[in-house]
Amino acid sequence: MQQQKAKIELTASMFIFGTIGVVRRLLPFPSLLVSEGRSLIGALFILLCMALIRRRPDGKAIRRNILRLAASGMCLGGNWYFLLESYQHTTVAIGTVCYYTAPVLILLLSPVFLKEKLTVRRLLCVAAAVAGVVLVSGLSGGEALPAENLQGVLYGLAAACFYTALVFLNKKLKNISGLDRTLIQLAVATAVLLPLVLLTEDVRALEWSGRNIGLLLLLGIVHTGVTYMLYFGSLEYVPAQTAALLSYIDPLVAVLSSALILREPMTTAGWFGTVLVLGSTMLGEALDRRVTVPAEARNGSGGSADS
Repeated sequence: MQQQKAKIELTASMFIFGTIGVVRRLLPFPSLLVSEGRSLIGALFILLCMALIRRRPDGKAIRRNILRLAASGMCLGGNWYFLLESYQHTTVAIGTVCYYTAPVLILLLSPVFLKEKLTVRRLLCVAAAVAGVVLVSGLSGGEALPAENLQGVLYGLAAACFYTALVFLNKKLKNISGLDRTLIQLAVATAVLLPLVLLTEDVRALEWSGRNIGLLLLLGIVHTGVTYMLYFGSLEYVPAQTAALLSYIDPLVAVLSSALILREPMTTAGWFGTVLVLGSTMLGEALDRRVTVPAEARNGSGGSADS
């Protein structure tokens, strides 16, 4: 019974992560401000929930991991900014597919950071993912896509790089709970992004309507706070292979919402590239069960994916 409930919670969290792109498209704020708002509101929400259940952060565990938590928090901020900015320059589907090259990057770099062997099958996964990104980006010379599309692709790949760094840093964390880790990472991301927002954005000139404030609260509370509570609460009871499989609900929802809700275009080559990227990611996951795919997201874990 508990495992079934956990599966439902994990499925719900992945579905919510997959809708981040739609909410981002509806919110006319700069990506830096949206990332700052999401991290701040998410951190406050998680802290409030921990206070309500009378669960204090583990100070010893946090101090023991503080340097890696700080570094991973900065990576989280970069991850969110570039993913949200990708959605501003290309379709949600293309931005998500490019972001989902992160697990393949992890496979490629695992011999350096994790001392794992790079096999022929893993190299084939990398090659398939690269070919998929080329097709999705329109660089293959097929059907024409808007010129701005390439910029969105590059932002999506940058988000994947930051997520890859986040995964490797998380693997070095010792004896710290998922919620404590996420709380500190969100706090660090908030601290890092705040001066950038103040220096580069004229916050007073933005349209602070009830609708826009509501969308920002939605991203911070639902897509970050609530979803991370569901995500980390379910992982304890769901087998790793099941969790890895259910995580693909995230990109599937993102791609479908791009086509069905936002009515964004996708070329034939782009659809084929999507299959290549997600297929190579799933194969890579099968080859290495210790590496998890992006949740957030996404999320954009994302946010901070469990790894």
